[in-house]
Amino acid sequence: MEYEVKLEIFEGPLDLLLHLIRKNEVDIFDIPIATITDQYLACLDLMKALNISLAGDFLVIASTLVHIKSRMLLPGAQEEDAEDPRLEITRPLLEYLKLKEAAEDLTEREILERDVFARKLAPELKSQLQSEEPMLEVSLFQLIDAFKRIVEERLPGVSITFQREEWSLKDKTTQIMDRLKVQGPFFFIELFDQDRTISEFVVTFLALLELVQMGLVRIVQPHLDADILLVPHFKEDEDNHHG
Repeated sequence: MEYEVKLEIFEGPLDLLLHLIRKNEVDIFDIPIATITDQYLACLDLMKALNISLAGDFLVIASTLVHIKSRMLLPGAQEEDAEDPRLEITRPLLEYLKLKEAAEDLTEREILERDVFARKLAPELKSQLQSEEPMLEVSLFQLIDAFKRIVEERLPGVSITFQREEWSLKDKTTQIMDRLKVQGPFFFIELFDQDRTISEFVVTFLALLELVQMGLVRIVQPHLDADILLVPHFKEDEDNHHG
């Protein structure tokens, strides 16, 4: 049986583009299209290597980026009276941002009133998490970036590949849930403390995504520069639903 993590509950291709624009600290009206296209395609390759299923929209945007990149190389593309080829992607990005902001405004009250932490926090994290500001949700693409960095640091030179026969996704989800029940919130980097091979790293990561998809774990940051945190989002009598 092949494991796949559906992306419907996560972000779409325009979210990936916005993530790359913010990551590169560039202006949405002056996108370095060659750099962003290369990074976008690299991220798609990584998600495929992780066996994460991709909606067709991701490939449509990939084709659009490659097309814009090729147009940018044509003579006359940079002339003053010529329309900037990048507008083909800038316009939908701006429209998407407007919709995203409107949706966030509508759900802000619900988020602020929601009981974010269903379990008691670990004592050493209380001071860090007791803030008037709400926790920042971590996107799928931020999580993929963080995972890639951890693998590169701990297994330098090893390619990220999916080998499902070596480790059980179900066992890994159970391990993560058990750890959250006992320990409460812990840092993303700590999730891989016991992993030794690339296949184990990958299955651990996929198990986490599975739990996030099921709504049993939240991935947050106290602030933008903070380490990514895994927070239990289940009650005592709900943790058996993942089996």
